[in-house]
Amino acid sequence: MEALRTPADRFTALPGFPWPAHYIDDLPGYAGLRAARIDEGPADAPVFLCLHGQPTWSYLYRRMIPVFLAAGGRVVAPDLFGFGRSDKPVETADYSFDFHRNMLIALIERLDLRRVTLVVQDWGGLIGLTLPVAPGMAARIDRLIVMNTCIATGTPPSDGFLAWRDYAGARPDLDIGALLHRSAPHLTQEETAAYDAPFPDARFKAGVRAFPPLVMTAPDMPGVATSLAAKAFWANDWQGETFMAWGAADPVFGLEVMADLRAGIRGCPEPLIIPTGGHFVQEWGEEIATAALAAFGGQ
Repeated sequence: MEALRTPADRFTALPGFPWPAHYIDDLPGYAGLRAARIDEGPADAPVFLCLHGQPTWSYLYRRMIPVFLAAGGRVVAPDLFGFGRSDKPVETADYSFDFHRNMLIALIERLDLRRVTLVVQDWGGLIGLTLPVAPGMAARIDRLIVMNTCIATGTPPSDGFLAWRDYAGARPDLDIGALLHRSAPHLTQEETAAYDAPFPDARFKAGVRAFPPLVMTAPDMPGVATSLAAKAFWANDWQGETFMAWGAADPVFGLEVMADLRAGIRGCPEPLIIPTGGHFVQEWGEEIATAALAAFGGQ
């Protein structure tokens, strides 16, 4: 599998992001690919596993990570292959639902993560919410923080998603920084540029291009069966605590989508609604993380 590696100097002095990358280059099934993650806090502390989506990377969690660390937690925030500081296969055909999901399972097993608070948004949720139905994974997850996402089971999640898929498909060299700034206008120029850092040119964006068509909008698509099993798990078998936050201004996974997701999570309380929050609602993440910890008893 041919892959590119973003030069390290593109990640220096990013605003609000002091955490070094920790690398693994021998995950089972991913020979020759190097995966990056943030891994901060005590090794034996409860884990906040923060999963990004498309077209972002772990930089998206920089407003939430300090809150989790201050509460005594350990934060693990991986960059999916194709994103952030992880290697980037160059062919869109190399990417699939299982390619990413199996990478996360292998990482969790390698690090032996337990007492996990699963923190998800966008594709971090489409994949992350299916993790409990993998063998041995449900016992590792105690809590859930879920933001704008869905469980994709074979129908389009919204008209907004279909419009986004068409928009992204027409832009093979998607301007990622501009996209983030439209969603979160309070971003500084330097923060906006940080979202472009992983991608020196269009060759590095195969993962960005691959994700929108992979969302399971038809019943015969790969990942539907796993997602249906996950939907049943969250509705019937989930025993942990949940905190939900909605970015109300999200045109892709908006209030109706999130209300449907909430109804399918056993015991999910009323959400925190961020009225001005866009799709990338982690850009309002300090408020979300603080409220989630308060709901969980402060840790």
